[in-house]
Amino acid sequence: MSQSSSSEPLYAPFFGFAGVASAIVFSAIGSAYGTAKAGQGVAAAGVMHPEGIIKSIIPIIMAGMLAIYGFIIAITINLGIKPIGGDNGYTLFKGFAHLASGICVGLSGLAAGVAIGIVGDVGVRGAATQPRLFFTTVLMLIFAEVLALYGTTVAILITLTKAT
Repeated sequence: MSQSSSSEPLYAPFFGFAGVASAIVFSAIGSAYGTAKAGQGVAAAGVMHPEGIIKSIIPIIMAGMLAIYGFIIAITINLGIKPIGGDNGYTLFKGFAHLASGICVGLSGLAAGVAIGIVGDVGVRGAATQPRLFFTTVLMLIFAEVLALYGTTVAILITLTKAT
C-alpha cells in the first residue's frame, strides 16, 4: 500500500538532512581521530629515526580519505532531497533511506578512523625500530580502511534504493 506524495509528512526531509549531517560529521570525526592518533606515532618515530618520516605519513593519508567518503555520500544524499509535494516529492521512505545511508558511511568511517589511528600510531613506532614491520603495518592499515569502503558501498546502495 503506497501513499501519494501529497500525503507525505512535512518532516520527511528532516531525515534526509540528518543523513547528510551524519555522513559528514561521523566520518570527519573518524578522520580527525585517525590523523591525530597516527600523528603522535609519526612524531615519536621522527624523533627516533628522522630518515623514515616520509614513509610514516601513510596512516595520516589513509585517515584523511575517511572524510572524503562521508563528503561524497553527503553530496549524493543532498542531491536527492526534494521538496514535499508534486509527483516527484520527497517521501518518508526516501528520508529514512537517506538517514540510514548517512549513518552507515559515518559510523563505518568513525570505526575505521579509530582503527587507523591505533594501528598507525603503534605501527609507525614499531616500524621505526624494526623496518620489517612496515609492510605488516601497511597491510593492517588497508584492512582498517576497507571498513569505510564497505560502509560507503552500502551507503550508495541504500541511497539508490527505490520504493516498490
